Amino acid sequence: DLLKSNSSRLLLALGDGMDFQALLLDEDRAWLMVGAKNHIFLLHLDHPSREPEKIFWPAPREQVEHCQLAGKNVETECANFIRLLQPFNQSHVFACGTGSYQPVCAFIQLG
Repeated sequence: DLLKSNSSRLLLALGDGMDFQALLLDEDRAWLMVGAKNHIFLLHLDHPSREPEKIFWPAPREQVEHCQLAGKNVETECANFIRLLQPFNQSHVFACGTGSYQPVCAFIQLG
């Protein structure tokens, strides 16, 4: 019913393995930033039918290969799992991910 009324949006089907773990809500600008496996999503709360913005942020290929050689599972362990989304200032969010056992952080410009 929610999907039919355009008052909600199915972000991903079950089983996609995106592993959502970090959320950042900005009520003033009406968006929700979601950290997932190899992705950061920006959902517009005032326009639920609008396509979410998406940043693809995988771990470096060399690090994924090193992770695999160490006997880790490529689907569940060798990825960049976004764990931190923190407001930095009015124009940037500070984000950190696991980087496939090589942690990585970056500033994301909003706009």
